[in-house]
Amino acid sequence: MVVVAETPLTRHLAAGKVPRRSPMDAFELARQRYLAGERVDMQDLAVELGISRATLFRWVGNRDQLIAEVIWSFTEPALERAVTAAPGQGGARIATAVENFTRGIIEADYFRAYVSREPEACLRLMTTRASVVQRRIVAKIQELLQEEVDRGALAPPMALPDLAYVITRIGESFVYADLITGDQPDATKPAAAVAALLR
Repeated sequence: MVVVAETPLTRHLAAGKVPRRSPMDAFELARQRYLAGERVDMQDLAVELGISRATLFRWVGNRDQLIAEVIWSFTEPALERAVTAAPGQGGARIATAVENFTRGIIEADYFRAYVSREPEACLRLMTTRASVVQRRIVAKIQELLQEEVDRGALAPPMALPDLAYVITRIGESFVYADLITGDQPDATKPAAAVAALLR
């Protein structure tokens, strides 16, 4: 008689057991949909995960909260890369980081697809203080400002929380220019505005 080596998965499969789903599975599936430029639909996610809508909502909150976390999962590393790639110090470094970051957002196909598909939801999730995304971006910008203040390379023209918020709003104005004014998004303009503000 041949003895087949078992693993935990083969035992589950033989018993007809399906490993339990988790909130991380819901998050990763939503990320895949978003990255593919597809609409994140709560009912579809629940069906694909084999769970009820009630369970999905208990795991991830409402659709806006889930999408905000998905967006942040791409936004945070993009912001960190933008800061790391910014040379120099003081206002010039911060202006370059803002340009790197806004350019990355503008050029991300999956993000532009989301902006085109759901413009109102995008503005609500990305540009209001009720949004965790905007609050987290402001916090990251404040950390960057504090670094430059601590090294003696920046004399901020206003309190750092307010300055971080203003810089974030400047970036938003040009990232979402097509939705706000009908102009094309432009990464160079927020950089110039931030450089002027921090000169």
